[in-house]
Amino acid sequence: MKTNIGVFFGGRSTEHEISVISASQAMHAINREKYNVTPIYITKQGRWYTGDALLDVANYRDVPALLKNVEEVYMEPCYGDYNLYRKKKPMFGSNVLTHLDVVIPVLHGSNGEDGIFEGVLETIGIPYAGCNTLSSANGMDKITMKMILQACDIPVVDYVWFTDKQWFAQREELINKIETKIGYPVIVKPANLGSSVGIGRATNREELIERIDGAEIYSTRIIVEDMVEELQEINCSVLGDCDEYQPSVLEEPIKSGEILSYEDKYMGGTKGTKGMQASQKRIPAELPEDETKRIQHLACETFRVLSCHGVSRVDVIVDRKTRNIYVNEINTIPGSLSFYLWEATGISFKQLMDRLVQLALKRKREQGMKTVSYDHNIFSLGGGIKGGKTGKLGK
Repeated sequence: MKTNIGVFFGGRSTEHEISVISASQAMHAINREKYNVTPIYITKQGRWYTGDALLDVANYRDVPALLKNVEEVYMEPCYGDYNLYRKKKPMFGSNVLTHLDVVIPVLHGSNGEDGIFEGVLETIGIPYAGCNTLSSANGMDKITMKMILQACDIPVVDYVWFTDKQWFAQREELINKIETKIGYPVIVKPANLGSSVGIGRATNREELIERIDGAEIYSTRIIVEDMVEELQEINCSVLGDCDEYQPSVLEEPIKSGEILSYEDKYMGGTKGTKGMQASQKRIPAELPEDETKRIQHLACETFRVLSCHGVSRVDVIVDRKTRNIYVNEINTIPGSLSFYLWEATGISFKQLMDRLVQLALKRKREQGMKTVSYDHNIFSLGGGIKGGKTGKLGK
């Protein structure tokens, strides 16, 4: 029998539409002679739907009409239950729509790439591709990620971070700290968003206040980073798990302004239908061999120390003046799953999707070899009841 892959996409995220594009590309690349594919679309309101109409990205131009042609579904948060259920139970028969064997999340941004959805999958116990809850959360949060990288001697630019409440209560103190520790120009970012949403450059105090006020709309945690003025942005994808992994060739994204914008990444003159594949870039990046190897090494080290899994993309900054290299961020579910980088490396999109399935199944096998509970009942031995006034549970 064919393995049934459930591909989840959409979601409650500012990157909802990009997720739809990436998932559409991924589903069309899956080998249908080997796998069945069940698309599961999560709306911006968080409801789940499935149906063949979800396979055509053109149908998302009118989402209300699309939802009339698909079926609302859900999964039970019970360990070992891999069934996809119909929300509207039929008058006769089972409400089980299908059984999933493996899940591939293609959920960019918050509530999907940040470990929240991965936690649901781990509760169910179903094999899934990509980073687990911990590595997803650490990879998504720019502050936590930089702390971990610094502790592992992976270079990052200087930064200051704070919460939105701190910003409102300690504004002058924070501004002085930023100006003293970093100085202008700086980049202001929401801590847990991608795709250049809420990101802005500040060259003076007035602009800094404006950029932070704009960023806190999207996140409760803000990070302000030293801006490398003459920077070269280079991306490298990494495939595997934290014990066995390989880097892709490098790409250099071409930006229209000082910062690689949302439009630079996803619109690319294609009306937003081709995702990261559509953005302008040089592949492979034109770099000296020693810098190429250094960037690939740093990308792999970032993947390793964050305990990543599946396919990720690490974005680095090269200072054109000093040629210093800094890790900027990791995308644990990269746009278009970075398939174009793997094709340039010699791995087809079909092979990439097959590799992700096999990695998911391998991790599940390895997890099955670990002890997660003891076969003992302390209550039958009289344990666990001392200390209470009545010695009765529930009191």
